This record gives sequence, structure tokens and C-alpha cells, in this order.
Amino acid sequence: MRQVRGVRMDDLEYGTRDKRGNWAPNDPITPAPVFVWPPRPAKFLAWLPHYFLPWNALFFVLGAVMWLFLTPSRETVQTLAWGWIAYLLVRNAALVLIVYGLLELRLYVRRAQGNHFKYNGTFPADKPSDVFLFKSQKIDNIIRSFGTGVPIWTAYEVGMLYAWANGWGPWATFADQPVALVALGLLIPLIHEAHFYVIHRLIHVPVLYKWVHSVHHNSINPSPWSSLSMHPVEHLMYFSDVLIHLVLPSHPLLMLYHLQVTGTGAVVGHIGFDKIEVGKTGFDAHCYAHYLHHKYFEVNYADGLVPFDRLFGTWHDGSKQADEVMKERYRKKKARLNAGTGAQS
Repeated sequence: MRQVRGVRMDDLEYGTRDKRGNWAPNDPITPAPVFVWPPRPAKFLAWLPHYFLPWNALFFVLGAVMWLFLTPSRETVQTLAWGWIAYLLVRNAALVLIVYGLLELRLYVRRAQGNHFKYNGTFPADKPSDVFLFKSQKIDNIIRSFGTGVPIWTAYEVGMLYAWANGWGPWATFADQPVALVALGLLIPLIHEAHFYVIHRLIHVPVLYKWVHSVHHNSINPSPWSSLSMHPVEHLMYFSDVLIHLVLPSHPLLMLYHLQVTGTGAVVGHIGFDKIEVGKTGFDAHCYAHYLHHKYFEVNYADGLVPFDRLFGTWHDGSKQADEVMKERYRKKKARLNAGTGAQS
């Protein structure tokens, strides 16, 4: 967070704005110094607080609140019943409404910071489109989020709590396996991103993209409500990362934290602003990598925490050099497709 003079932060100190009003940061995205060789312990230690702050710490707190105060007892969830299932559905919907809704209200409805630090200088509401229900990105995104997103999220949570209550899976307590559980808790964001990369590449296969993932990519200029705006098949795949808690020793607290990283955490990549201003200061939203994916489609299938994009040549750090690499990859892909078409004809 950086203090600046004046009423608000000057976004042109941090980036540039083109003639269309689109803002881009001066500095390219720096991947996390985790999977690097040779190891860089000094850089890793300097980066480590960013692994927790602000988002993962928030998601852990939310998961802990859910577990300690807002989850039915073990005896209750041991038997499937509509009462407690409906309660979880309403609880999760309220959480999404609060977190996504407050960000949308401040940044996109009230437009409290205008287009300061906004990657795409326009606002979705200013450009109605036939690709969305009622020609409104916001209405379309809300219907999909609450229509299938939150119910599928809740269905996974119901299944995991039911499994825990009935002793299905290697569930443990922190008293019995403190090292294993703490280690799993620290790795959950990594596990989530690795899983996200794999399923994300899968749903970019042409047939799945056309019928499934294109629903999400309709939001080329995403806002918080775009976060869970997906086809139901994508929702099923997206939330399936939580099933790892049936394989590794775990605890319901960690499972609920994982669901916060996956569910509530989906908003991080769709804020659309590089920084969220708070008075005369602001904090990094850490969402540029995923914004570039919405902009260019075939880059940044993950956010840089895991190295898969770098390994497979799909990493885009926002620089002009990355633009050239991407364009060259597109040219080669187009040439291969044209060659295949010519061979068939």
C-alpha cells in the first residue's frame, strides 16, 4: 500500500492509459519465486507475505467463521435433510452477495474510483450485448452465479460434510496430525491453481469451449459478477478441486477454507481494476494475469503461482515482448490449421 498526495491515487504513476481509456501497469507481472531454479530464498521470503495477504488470509478467516459459527453440528450433517442443506445454500448465497455485491456496487455501480486503474476503460453496463440474457452482462452473470454456481458449490460442501460426519475419507484432527494438516492448509492455494490450470486447458478444447467455456468468456470485460458466471458443466469441474480432501488427511476447517479459495476467491481474477483505492491509498488486486486471459483467450490459464503457463509457452506478463511471443504462437497455430485444411481438400 502506498500513500500519495491529493484526493486519490494517481494511476498514471503506476501505468499508462491508451486513447481508448484502457489502463495497463508499467511493470510486467512477476511470477511467484516458488518453482524457480536455482532457488532464490531471499526473493521467496520477500514475496511470502503476498501469498497470504490480502486474499488468502481473508479466505481463511471466512472459512474459519463458516466452520466455527455457521456450519451445522456433526450430528446434524450425518443425515441428509433439506433443512440444513437449504441453510448452507442460503449462507453461501449471502456470502457471494456480500463479497461480490459490495465490490460490484463500489467499482461498477457507484464507480467510486471512476476508471482509475481499470484495465478496460469502459464499463459493461455501457455496452449492452445480445450474447447476454436480457442484453445485460450484470443480469446474465447474476442469474448464472446464483442459478447454478452457488447451488453446485453448496452441493460439493454438503457432500464433503456428509462424508466427514460419516467417517468416509482420511479425516483427521489437528491434535492427531498437526504437521500434515498445517502443510495441507499452506498448500491449498497451490492445489487450487494447479487444478484450475488443468481443467482450464481442458475446457479450451474447441468442442468444450464452444458448448461450455464460451459462456464464461462472453464477459470479455469482466466485473465481479462475472466470477461464477459459468456453464453448469464448468461449475462441476471448477469446484471439483475440493475432492482432494477425500484423498489426503484433512479437516472440515481446511475443506471450508478450500471452498472459500475456489468460490469466493473466483472474484479476485474478475475485479477488473489493478488497485482498489481506499481513501488516499490503495491495495493491489492481483488480477491482471486473469484479465489478460479474458482479453486474449489463450494465455494465462493460471495466475503465475504454478509454473505451467511458463512451461507450456502460454504465459503473458503484460509486456510488449509477451505480445510478440503470443502473436507468433497464433501465427504458427493458424499456419498449422491452414495446412491441415489444405491437406484435407
